[in-house]
Amino acid sequence: METLKLTDSLPIRNLKKEYLLKRYSIAKRLKEFDIFYNEPYSWFFNNGKMELRKVEKNDDERLFEELCFCIFTANTSAEMGLKAIDAVRNLLINGTAEEMTEKLEGIYRFNNLRPQYIVHTREYLKNNFDFKLKNKINELKNDPIALREFFANNNGIKGLGYKETSHFLRNVGFKGYAILDKHILNSMIEFNVMENIKIPVTAKQYPEIEQKLKLFSNEIEIPMDELDLLLWSRRNGKILK
Repeated sequence: METLKLTDSLPIRNLKKEYLLKRYSIAKRLKEFDIFYNEPYSWFFNNGKMELRKVEKNDDERLFEELCFCIFTANTSAEMGLKAIDAVRNLLINGTAEEMTEKLEGIYRFNNLRPQYIVHTREYLKNNFDFKLKNKINELKNDPIALREFFANNNGIKGLGYKETSHFLRNVGFKGYAILDKHILNSMIEFNVMENIKIPVTAKQYPEIEQKLKLFSNEIEIPMDELDLLLWSRRNGKILK
């Protein structure tokens, strides 16, 4: 089995200690992702905290809401994405891009472009799959590569590459996808998992770097999905999504 052959170091020992302190909270968040996929809940952002609330929406609407969240977070932050969703939640299914842009004024950086991505993606899903998003995910869920490819490499879906598609799939309960944003890549360099690399990561590089993160998680005995949340929490002190 391939390994990284990392040397024991103080930074890695400290990372493991931090994991032990945050392990319960991380596991709780991952469990909430599973609940989101299977039960009628949506995420809301209140006073700097995420919370799941029961909603009267069908699964396809809720999943699309999460897809939009990931479109919003690209090159921004989870908190900005959460605030954006709260601002346009009632417009995601039937609203126009112009209406979303107006609502996002002063709240979100890319308030012109991202609503256009959302409307484009929404109409693609409606026209080609009758907006049965959960059916499509379930159809592909036994093939993790094909599932990610459907969202990441699809002209009908705007604003999602491999990173944000992996983000979306993790947030709806699927395991084993690395979210290779700048912070995670810098952490991999910090822990000598890899040397410096240009950002953004190309489609060809993505699975190669993802494999390195998997090997790192195996060596330090922290599951990759938990490791992602742990590394992110080191940046802002929060376990978000």
